[in-house]
Amino acid sequence: MAEAKQGAREAAVSYEKSITKRSRLLVAKVATVPMALIVVLGLPRMSMAQPGPAPQLAPGTVIDRTNAELARDLVSPGVLWAVRNGMDLRIVPYRRIPLPAAYEKATEKYAAQCHIGPRGELLDWVAGRPFPVIDPNDPEAARKIMYNFERTHYFSDDLNMHLVDADTGSLYIDSKGRRHYQVERHFVADWLRVLQYVGRLYHEPLPAFAKNPDRTFRKSGLYPLIEPFDLKGVGGISYRYLDMVRQDDTWLYLPSLRRVRRMSSAQRSDALFGQDIDVDSYGGYAGQIPWFEWKLLGEKPMLASLHGDRLPPEPCEKDGGMTFCEVWELRPSVYVIEGRPKAPGYAYSKRVIYVDKETYFVVYSDLYDQGGELWKVVMQSIRTSKRPNPSVDYEYEEERMFIYAFTVIDMQLMHGTRAAIPGMAFPDEAGWYIDIGFDAPQSAGEEWFTVAGLIRGAR
Repeated sequence: MAEAKQGAREAAVSYEKSITKRSRLLVAKVATVPMALIVVLGLPRMSMAQPGPAPQLAPGTVIDRTNAELARDLVSPGVLWAVRNGMDLRIVPYRRIPLPAAYEKATEKYAAQCHIGPRGELLDWVAGRPFPVIDPNDPEAARKIMYNFERTHYFSDDLNMHLVDADTGSLYIDSKGRRHYQVERHFVADWLRVLQYVGRLYHEPLPAFAKNPDRTFRKSGLYPLIEPFDLKGVGGISYRYLDMVRQDDTWLYLPSLRRVRRMSSAQRSDALFGQDIDVDSYGGYAGQIPWFEWKLLGEKPMLASLHGDRLPPEPCEKDGGMTFCEVWELRPSVYVIEGRPKAPGYAYSKRVIYVDKETYFVVYSDLYDQGGELWKVVMQSIRTSKRPNPSVDYEYEEERMFIYAFTVIDMQLMHGTRAAIPGMAFPDEAGWYIDIGFDAPQSAGEEWFTVAGLIRGAR
């Protein structure tokens, strides 16, 4: 454990040193630049630095344990730790990802009226991207980027994911230096669903529900668990409200106890059932934006996996299968955002979130313990295609983005959780049903997102 923690610390320190060195070189070369810009460039945390020329990595390059330093300045410290421990990055050419037409049209129509309120809440948003232009000198730049992420084109009406499976286990190193991932528990969830009440673009009611007695922004649920047997029927639902400063309401149903448990905001950072992921880490960040203090640390070219080509995802061999080996591309610009929680008792001292500027998707994030040490990394494998799975017989009119796998590694405990959507045991399942409305056979009505529906679904 001490060795793992030291490795995580070294990855973070190496990253900070590389940023500091690059910043000092830049300052030495720009003596005629205004002093304000020199100060910005000299900050070791890349504070509001603009992206420079993209480093050159030829398509076909494979970055692994033997040449991990190639990625040192192009990934987060947590991702670098994973590469040093056996995850491969197969480099492919960058591909632009256009916005869906309906989302782009809504952005053009409504973005000008959006602004940040006195409590850090987003005001007057109707649909689309609230802040299509970000000024890095704006003190609210980081918060606006996070709202762009929360209101991105991932989905606008509804999201239905079928047969989500996950493994959780330990990483250990044998006497010959080989990595092994020992699976401890296997999880399968029947459905993960989200229903959005505002910002809707495809199915009536548009752009919002006229009847919304709970005053919710969106409702979500994950239930029932099918495996493991001792957790069969377990599930949860969560309400996020239009009042963005109001805490989410989250309920967890435990059939073995025949009771519904309510979760506090601090508990949203707790890993449940032996897994390594917490509620607030789903999708890159699932907490409320006003709950954190946000800071824009910088913007630069970085590697990310946005055009995954292996379905089901393929576990890496060199780390024993703890992570997925995917294609990665050099994205022209990625925002680096630091978020510090306001809630007392929150597990992490900060999250450092990496947001692709073109899509406003979170590509990965690093989580730090209360001592400021690197603790966990969350990595997302994203597929951009008209089909969620090449084997299915339907496709969308435009390319959509699907987070079809993710990995969470606890670097201090040498423990990890990997998940696939659809699960690796279901290669012919579409897995993803996005913006399908209420009439599709894979959709669910509002009743599904109630405590009564949660209990009924466990039976």
